[in-house]
Amino acid sequence: MSFRTIEWRDNAVIMIDQTRLPGEEVYNTYEDFKSVAEAIKGMIIRGAPAIGVAAAMGVALGAREIIADTHESFFRQLENVCEIMARTRPTAVNLFWGIERMKRVAEAHRGKSLDQIREALKKEAIRIEEEDLTICRNIGKWGATLIPQGATILTHCNAGGLATAGYGTALGVIRAAHEAGKNIKVFADETRPWLQGARLTAWELVKEGIPATLISDNMAGFFMNRGEITCCVVGADRIAANGDTANKIGTYSVAVLAKENNIPFYVAAPISTLDLSLSDGSQIPIEERHRDEVTHIKGIAIAPAGVSVRNPAFDVTPARYITAIITEKGIVSGDYLFGLRKAAGI
Repeated sequence: MSFRTIEWRDNAVIMIDQTRLPGEEVYNTYEDFKSVAEAIKGMIIRGAPAIGVAAAMGVALGAREIIADTHESFFRQLENVCEIMARTRPTAVNLFWGIERMKRVAEAHRGKSLDQIREALKKEAIRIEEEDLTICRNIGKWGATLIPQGATILTHCNAGGLATAGYGTALGVIRAAHEAGKNIKVFADETRPWLQGARLTAWELVKEGIPATLISDNMAGFFMNRGEITCCVVGADRIAANGDTANKIGTYSVAVLAKENNIPFYVAAPISTLDLSLSDGSQIPIEERHRDEVTHIKGIAIAPAGVSVRNPAFDVTPARYITAIITEKGIVSGDYLFGLRKAAGI
C-alpha cells in the first residue's frame, strides 16, 4: 500500500485526512483522545474497521493523559474516556468492539502500576491495527475465490484501505483478485451525500492501477440490466445474527437491483463487525447526520434554503439479498444464524 490510514507513532496517532481527498493527501497528528473523537465524528477517519482502530488508539491516548494518584481514580477517568469515544458514531459496531477490548486489557492489568497499564493499552491499540491488516488480507484471499476471471465488480461507498488499517474489506477482495491476475474491472458508485465512492474508492483504485469506472448512484441498475456487472462486493458496519447487514446508505438499493438481475451480492467484513446480540437488522441503530451534507457539496448550496431534509447515513440490507458474507475465517452463505456463529467461534 502506498498510504497508511492510521498508525501510532511517537505517542501520537497519525491519520490521513479523508475529507481532503482526492485533492490533497494530508496526514494529521493527534496527541489527545478528544481530538481523535472529533476526527471520528467529523469523518476525517471513517469506515467500520478503521474507526475501531481509531477508538482503541484514542483510549490509549486518553490513558496517557490521565493524572491520577490511585487506581480507583485512574479507572474512573478511563471509563469517561471510553464513554466519550463511544458517543462519536452509533452504527459501526467495530467502534464499541475496540473500546471494549481496551477496557478488558486495562482490567487484566489492574494489579500492575499505572504506567504499566498505560503501556499495555498502547501495545493493544497497535496490535489491533496490525491484526486488522492480516484480517483484511485473509478476507481478500477468501473473497477472491468468488471472483471470476475477467469480472466487472460493482462496489458501493468505500470499504478499502481507507476504511481499515490499510488493505480493505470489499476492496481487499478486489485487490486480491487483481493481484491473482484475474483481469478484473471495477464500477464504483459515487455514494451520495459524502461521495466516498467518487472521492475515496476511485482514488484508491487509480492509485493501485486497477481499472475503474465511476458512475453516479442511480446508474447501477442501468449497467446491471445491460449485463455489464458480474457481481457486487460491499463492506459492512454491523451484521446482525441473521445476516441482515447495515452498510452505507444506498447499499440496500444496490442489493435489490442485483437480486432482480440475478447478480451475486457479496458482503465482506471482519468478525468484529458481527453483532450476534441483535437477532435482525431492525435492531441496528441508524445514524442520521446533518442536513447540510445533503443540501451542500463542498460548501456550495445545491438545494433551496428551508427545504426539509432527511440524512440517514446507513441502511439495512436483508439477508435474503446477500449471496454470501466473506470473513477472515471463511465464506458464510445459506444459514447465516448457524454460519456466522460458527465463524465467530460460538
